[in-house]
Amino acid sequence: MKSGKLIVLTGPSGVGKGTLVRSLLNRHPELDLSVSVTTRKPREGEVEGQHYYFVSRSRFEEMVEAGELAEWAEFAGNFYGTPYFALQQRTREGKWVLLEIELEGARQIRDKFPEALRLFILPPSWEELERRLRSRGQDSESAIARRLLRAQEEIEAAREFDFQVINDDLEVALKGLESVLFVSGGK
Repeated sequence: MKSGKLIVLTGPSGVGKGTLVRSLLNRHPELDLSVSVTTRKPREGEVEGQHYYFVSRSRFEEMVEAGELAEWAEFAGNFYGTPYFALQQRTREGKWVLLEIELEGARQIRDKFPEALRLFILPPSWEELERRLRSRGQDSESAIARRLLRAQEEIEAAREFDFQVINDDLEVALKGLESVLFVSGGK
């Protein structure tokens, strides 16, 4: 049986991680998206078990206490985490598991799974990142300010990752990710 692989993809909010992940999954059915647990409320169109597992704060805290999460972090006032069991089971089955997670969680995965391939998505410019965050129309001005402040810290951490890809043009960024995953074989 072929061995599985953990692939961690992170970058600041608004950089296009979700779009890149959806495109990768459409083009490469061999990739398996890890579904995170979160305490935030579902956004319009999000499906339980497909986009996230939505849980109460108390249930999330129980999961942390019981060691059920491979990584977890608080972001924008909500908790997010990756169930351990699913990662271990899928990689044992030979799957390439893709985690779209925040910086703090990516660092926890690095410590627990040093063999994981870590990819960082960068914006083409600071101005473009701010434009993307504002154009989504999902956040208040104070939330956008918090996301931008956090983005500065995240971008400074890009060097910690195995590869960085700039998401200026979706197709070019996808080809860059595919090159890392399938041509160069990752690490």
